[in-house]
Amino acid sequence: MRFDKPTVRDIAWLVFYDVNRTLGGLAAMELLRRSLGRRGWMTDEGHGLFVALSRLTPGANILAYCVALGWQLAHWQGALVSLAAASVPASILIALLSATLARVDEQPVVRAVIAVAMIVATLLVLSSAWTLLKPYIKGTNATRAGIIAAIVVALVLMRVTPIRILLVAAVVGVAMASPAAPPVAEVDQ
Repeated sequence: MRFDKPTVRDIAWLVFYDVNRTLGGLAAMELLRRSLGRRGWMTDEGHGLFVALSRLTPGANILAYCVALGWQLAHWQGALVSLAAASVPASILIALLSATLARVDEQPVVRAVIAVAMIVATLLVLSSAWTLLKPYIKGTNATRAGIIAAIVVALVLMRVTPIRILLVAAVVGVAMASPAAPPVAEVDQ
């Protein structure tokens, strides 16, 4: 269902425009599907195949999608142009933002704002943790919670990674769990 064959310039512009006006991912893929479908350069089946292939490849899915799209439309030239059109603008933006943030971070006011934001974020996490823990800190559960907390503190002091701490806490919690209550018989009414 192709109306005319796209030029490498057409491919570059469409990929540049559609990918870089979103945050990438499925939204950009959908924009490309619509733009290319209107021109007759892609079918829904082709789009589905490109999405599936892009999900199988490691890295940014949108880049794999654009390479497959470019290859389908103009072989290696299309693949290179679509990859560049999808990745170079974002790379330039990230470099500029990084340079700006490196300079902004030197300002005392910015450092103070970041410090306050870190304190607020920490307090929010602690508040959420307390809300989750509060029901378990009664009766025999308080002993279990205290043992798990002591183990976690010891692991933190030994500089164990957070993932391993969570795994150990989960294993200890399961090992210390009280036996399940017997099932309640249903009463027919």
